[in-house]
Amino acid sequence: MDNSSGLRSSSLVYVSDADREALRVSRIVITTIGSLGDLHPMIAIALELHQRGHDVVFATHQVYQSKIEALGFEFHSMRPDLTAMNDPQEMARMMDLKTGQEYMVRQWINPNLRAMYTDLLNVASCADFIFSGEGVIASPLVAEKLAMRWASSAMVPMSFFSAYDPPVLAPFPNLAKLYKLGLPVSQGILNFAKLVSNSWADPIRQLRRELGLSSIKGNPLIDHKFSPYLVVALFSSVLGQPQPDWAENTVVAGFTFYDGTQGEAEITPELKQFLDAGEPPMVFTLGSAAVLDPGNFYQESIQAAKQLNRRAVLLIGKNTPPKNLAKDILAVSYAPYSQIFPHACAIVHQGGIGTTAQALRAGRPTLVMPYSHDQPDNAARVKHLGTSRTILRKQYSGSQAAKELSKLLNNSSYVIKAAEVAGIIKKENGVCVACDQIEKQLKEVAVLR
Repeated sequence: MDNSSGLRSSSLVYVSDADREALRVSRIVITTIGSLGDLHPMIAIALELHQRGHDVVFATHQVYQSKIEALGFEFHSMRPDLTAMNDPQEMARMMDLKTGQEYMVRQWINPNLRAMYTDLLNVASCADFIFSGEGVIASPLVAEKLAMRWASSAMVPMSFFSAYDPPVLAPFPNLAKLYKLGLPVSQGILNFAKLVSNSWADPIRQLRRELGLSSIKGNPLIDHKFSPYLVVALFSSVLGQPQPDWAENTVVAGFTFYDGTQGEAEITPELKQFLDAGEPPMVFTLGSAAVLDPGNFYQESIQAAKQLNRRAVLLIGKNTPPKNLAKDILAVSYAPYSQIFPHACAIVHQGGIGTTAQALRAGRPTLVMPYSHDQPDNAARVKHLGTSRTILRKQYSGSQAAKELSKLLNNSSYVIKAAEVAGIIKKENGVCVACDQIEKQLKEVAVLR
């Protein structure tokens, strides 16, 4: 890639001790919305920034306050509230394959846009820099209003909506079959998606007018969501490489990992005893969001384990534990992925990027049952890597899952490729790359002052 494109992949930026000393008083607002898959990568970065001497402040959902404050960070509540974490029906609407994305924007984010803007503005007014998750659609407005430098993040490759590396669109998955016809067709499909979602962004346009900000062309939810200063891609280069139509000033940092282990969270003695008592089990999980709308996933997974005569661990969250489990199947509410995934022979999950990243780092083959949003695209990418197979949610049954898992477990190529990819990911250092790039921005802010 030509350097003139502004794109760089996984390159460390050197920040001298003298420069870092000058940046020690920087107050950085980290803001994000969504599930733990959105929050945990930001926590990993916050911990490193704090270690480097920066004052890190979080602005996110109220439900995360105790988690954030337990790590020693200042917390500020930012709307919308994540009520779906305690409302399975609401989560089901958010995770619907066809309408989930529209529902989240129109019914959850847009009605709270002004509140989100106000909450973030109040925190950012006393800060030096904002590092934002892309779902925080108020970040560009706040930064522009305050004439403040900021950076945005991209958790998944599909965030860039690239015609050169086109994503699987959850509401229209069959359109992906047409990408093989070439760039003009891919561009046409993505333009169609932008057109479909264009009216969703009307509240953003309205708020910009009210704030006296300049008008913008295109779809604000897609064409203007990233910072013009720095975009940090928080995913591994194995999932996505820089493309000609990516946002300028994008850096592929790599995954940033946090799952509570830094806070002394460990697997329970019961789980440890189970893992030590026999062959590596299959692990079944639905992450932190889809687990609230599990459907028949756990019941069918039990049947799949029985058909394959394999040991299994079910990570069930707050769901009621299945009754009368066989002694070779264990159900637990939670276990840090970094501690349980390496013990698995295979992992079955929903395709959320946080779960996907941990499974790739563990070097285990996976079966992905995507729900919505980025999950179908993530599933397609790990399938393309050769580490995974995909099963549609509507087709998930004990017999079908057993069939797919049998193909994973009996074909050594999946195990070999998973180990190869894990080796690449373990050599990346997403946290350091991201923090170096943020500090570079802080240095430029200091110079401008």
